[in-house]
Amino acid sequence: MTRDRRRRMIRIQRTGTGIALVSSISFIAGMTDAIGLRLSGDFVSFMTGNTTRAAIALSDGDVHHGLVLLAAILVFVIGNTLGILLAHVVARRIFGVLAGVSLLLATASMLQDPALHLIRFYMVVLAMGMVNATVEHIEGLPIGLTYVTGALSRLGRGIGRYLLGERRFDWSIQLVPWLGMISGAISGALLGIALPKDALFVAAFLTMTVALSTLFLRRTLHKRFNQRPTPSPTRK
Repeated sequence: MTRDRRRRMIRIQRTGTGIALVSSISFIAGMTDAIGLRLSGDFVSFMTGNTTRAAIALSDGDVHHGLVLLAAILVFVIGNTLGILLAHVVARRIFGVLAGVSLLLATASMLQDPALHLIRFYMVVLAMGMVNATVEHIEGLPIGLTYVTGALSRLGRGIGRYLLGERRFDWSIQLVPWLGMISGAISGALLGIALPKDALFVAAFLTMTVALSTLFLRRTLHKRFNQRPTPSPTRK
């Protein structure tokens, strides 16, 4: 087998693995967002929606709700930050981040006391921020896991370029997170009705299941889905 053919096969395997991971994780994200929305009445991963709702709440004089949503946005950013730090500290990056997300969701599921409602909300938001650090790109193509607006935008632009004569189909990969998100959201909405007290625990269990499955990935695969930090060059 030639070196070029071997590289091509590894790239195909890496792309397939990335698609499987993105579909699984976006499914969990959609499920968790639907469950969180039923439990709290606010989004746990859709920060664009929370930004708009915070603005409306503040303009209507509902300062408390507006501040709750603004704090959720901050927690989401912190979750992304922690996810990146964790991904670059642990040896098995995807496993480490998903295991952390699973533990946060499992802990949040145990906070059934109404007095702990806000803490549970922020824990789920933190988890949804963290999960974005698992897969940041597939073969250089950016991927969003807990939000699909960017994916749909890239999909539409790709279709536009195709109609203008560009014969590339890599934009079609943007359908994967949307399909995962909507199927997960439907499942989460139904789960929230059937098991309102245990729905988050189910999401935590599924997350840990995916986390454990990543332990079987070869090193050449699990190392290639995150962006590496590029230190600024030192000035002399």
